[in-house]
Amino acid sequence: MAVDYTVIVVYLVGMLAVGWWGMRRAKSKSEFLVAGRRLGPTMYSGTMAAIVLGGASTIGGVGLGYQYGLSGAWMVFTIGLGLLALSVFFSARIARLKVYTVSEMLDLRYGGRAGVISGVVMWAYTLMLAVTSTIAYATIFDVLFDMNRTVAIILGGSIVVAYSTLGGMWSITLTDMVQFVVKTIGVLLLLLPIAVVKAGGFSEMKAQLPTEYFDPLGIGGETIFTYVLIYTFGMLIGQDIWQRVFTAGSDRTAKWGGTVAGTYCLVYALAGAVIGTAAKVLYPKLGSADDAFATIVKDELPMGVRGLVLAAALAAVMSTSSGALIACATVANNDIWSRLRGAVAGASGAPDEERDEVRGNRAFILIMGVAVICTAIALNNVVEALTVAYNLLVGGLLVPILGGLLWKRGTAQGALAAVAVGGLAVIGLMASYGILANEPIYYGLLSSLAVYVIVSLATPATDPAVLAAWRARLAGRGSEPVSESVPAHQ
Repeated sequence: MAVDYTVIVVYLVGMLAVGWWGMRRAKSKSEFLVAGRRLGPTMYSGTMAAIVLGGASTIGGVGLGYQYGLSGAWMVFTIGLGLLALSVFFSARIARLKVYTVSEMLDLRYGGRAGVISGVVMWAYTLMLAVTSTIAYATIFDVLFDMNRTVAIILGGSIVVAYSTLGGMWSITLTDMVQFVVKTIGVLLLLLPIAVVKAGGFSEMKAQLPTEYFDPLGIGGETIFTYVLIYTFGMLIGQDIWQRVFTAGSDRTAKWGGTVAGTYCLVYALAGAVIGTAAKVLYPKLGSADDAFATIVKDELPMGVRGLVLAAALAAVMSTSSGALIACATVANNDIWSRLRGAVAGASGAPDEERDEVRGNRAFILIMGVAVICTAIALNNVVEALTVAYNLLVGGLLVPILGGLLWKRGTAQGALAAVAVGGLAVIGLMASYGILANEPIYYGLLSSLAVYVIVSLATPATDPAVLAAWRARLAGRGSEPVSESVPAHQ
C-alpha cells in the first residue's frame, strides 16, 4: 500500500497548499465568500459539480447500485435534475441579486422581516450537511489506514477546516476544481471500466443478477418521487448551492456552466449504479451495501490506481464538506449573529471594513468547523442526519423561496408562517413517523404551501417600493457591481 499512501498524502498536502495560496487572494468579503463573483464557465462548472457530488453520491450511489442495480442511480440522478432546473430557470436571476445568503434574498423580496428565522433553518441544514460529509472520512481512512473512527474524522475535518478558513471561497473553489478532476479520473475513467471488466462485462452481469437489477424503475416509484421532493427541490434552495451560483462571473456562466455540471451529475449517477451492480456480481454477500465501494476498490484495483480512486472518494467528501462548511459559517455570521447584534448585512465596501469582515467570516468558519467535527464524532447514522437536513430545508424554505421568485402576491407574513409551520410540521412528523419515513416531507410541504397562500392572501400586499427594489435587483441593477475590467477566471 506504500504507493497508495503516497498518492493520498500528496493529495492532502496539495489541498493545504492550495488553501494557503488562496489566502493571498481573499482580501475582501466578496473575494472570501463568493470568490469575487467572477468565475468563468470552466471553473464554475467543475466546482459546482464537485460540491453536489459528495460522499453520499459516490459511496452511497455505489451502495444503491449494489442494492437495487441500475435504478440505484435515481438518488444522484435527481440531484442532477435539480441542478439542471436551477441553472436553466433560476440561476441567472439568483446571480443578479448580488447577495451572500438565501436569507438576504428573502429580506429583499419580503421587506426585511424573514431573515433570522429562515437563517436558523438554513444554518441547521448546512450544519447537518457538513456533519454527514465529515462522518464519511471515517469510512475512507479506515480503508486506507485502518484508522480509529474519531481520529479519522478529526484528521479529515481538520484539513477541510484549515484550507476553508485560510482562503474562504477562493481556496474552496481551487481545491474543488482539483477534486473534480480527481473524481472524474478516479471514478469515471478508472473504477467504472475496471469494475465492469472484472465482473465479466454487461452480458455476464445480466446473466448473474435478477432482471429487476436492470429495471430503470426497480427501486420503486414512491422512492423516486421522494428523491425528487428532497434532492431535486433541495438543489433549488440550498445555501451551499446558491453560494456557488453567486460566484458566477455572468448570467450566461451561471446558466450554461450549471447546465454542464448538471449533465455531468447524470453521467456520474449512472456510473455509480453500474459500479455497484458490478460489485454485486463480485461480492454477492456483503454485510452492508455501503461497503461495496471500499471493497471493490481495495480488492480489484492495482497498486497506485487504488490510491487514486480512494483519493477520488476523499475528494468527493471534501468538496461537499467544504462547501457546506462555508455556507454554514456564512449563514451563522451574516444571517444570525450580525442581525442579533443589530449590524447591517452587507455593510460598507471600504477596504479596512472589508478586511475586518474577512477576519470575522474566517473566525466563524473555524468555530463552525470545530462544531461540525465534534458533532460528527457524536453521531453515527449518516443517512438519518442527511434526511433531517434535507427535510428541514425543503419543508421549511422551499415554498417561501420559490413563492418569492414566482408569485408577487406572497407577503412577509405568509413567508414567515410557511417557514415556521413547514419546519415544525417536518420535525413533529419525523418524531411521529420516523426520520426515514416519506410522510414528513409530503405533509410538511403541503402544510407550508397552504399556510403561505392563505396568510399571504389574508394580509396586505408587499409594499410596492419593496417590490420595485426587488425587481431592480433581479434585473441586475443592484449593489456591489463587478468591475468589467476584471477578467472572468476560467
